[in-house]
Amino acid sequence: MRIKVTQEKLSKALNAVSRIAIGKATLPILNNVLIRVSKKKVSLITTNLDMAVEDYLPVSESEDGVITVPAKLLAEFVSNLPKGENIEITSKDTKVTIKAGKYSSVINGIVADDFPELPEINEKQSVVFKIGIEEFKNSINQVMVACSNDLTRPALTGVFFNTYNNTLAIAATDGYRLAEKKIINKVESEVKAIVPASSLQEVLRSISDDIEEIEISFNEDLVRFRLGDIEIISKIIDESFPEYQKLIPKNTNISVTLDREELIRVTKLAALFARSVGGSIVCEAITPDAFSVKSIANEYGENDSRIETSVDKPGKINLNSRFLLDALNALEEPEIIFEFSNRIAPVLLKNKKSNTYTHIVMPLNS
Repeated sequence: MRIKVTQEKLSKALNAVSRIAIGKATLPILNNVLIRVSKKKVSLITTNLDMAVEDYLPVSESEDGVITVPAKLLAEFVSNLPKGENIEITSKDTKVTIKAGKYSSVINGIVADDFPELPEINEKQSVVFKIGIEEFKNSINQVMVACSNDLTRPALTGVFFNTYNNTLAIAATDGYRLAEKKIINKVESEVKAIVPASSLQEVLRSISDDIEEIEISFNEDLVRFRLGDIEIISKIIDESFPEYQKLIPKNTNISVTLDREELIRVTKLAALFARSVGGSIVCEAITPDAFSVKSIANEYGENDSRIETSVDKPGKINLNSRFLLDALNALEEPEIIFEFSNRIAPVLLKNKKSNTYTHIVMPLNS
């Protein structure tokens, strides 16, 4: 095997694939990147068994062959070479030689025979969606904040891609809050799939400035994200996601319009005094013209901040300050709607103008 490529191109490709190269005691080859050259087409591949990343590498010269090399070692070596250098990589048996100008190194590789077979998407049976890259990034970040880290509840550790009413929506919940974003209207295909948050984080890290669109393909147990020359294939979580739409309040008794930045500010102030009580704060609608956010009196003291706004009905509710801040940071409009019914009902947060994003926060025991 032989390839000749610029330092910049090789370093970029290695950085894209090497992040998931995590060695396991039983499979040390998972530390490695598979370099495959076939018919002048070069691909770099890594996998951790749950996810695989493949990047197609444009080269000036190549000879067919395949070898695996320690991914992080190769990535760090190449990143430290001077920019603008042409790099030549050749392999003989398990020895891999890297040359760039006056720099030369030999790395011990492993034959590719033991490298895990990569999962493949069935193109004929897959459901495909294409999304603008900025819309994708913003939407994933808006809902992933509500994912759970509890591995005993695997369904809650991912983002649920689902279609209903001819709309593709994504949702996540940890049992204490819920976020949903509608991302594509007038879809004809149907999908219900939970994608691991870790896979989506890898997709977000792989997005570069020159990518304008992402293609997402779903099979029964796999999802593939295609970003230009990079493909990320991940297993889907084989669990049932909660019927989350039933958790979204259809009607509320109290609805208050608030300046988002001002609400973030007063929530942060109250949170400073709420550290000793698990971040518990009190949000109160005060007729006719104020919304209050305050901390409960404790060893640090207490804080009460008010925002001027129109209030039709009075009411108050206890919330976790961090959960409220996460929701407010996920909303994007200057004015937001804060809705609830009573002290035990969930709070519904949404943008004032658009109706594509919904965030629910469950109340704390008062």
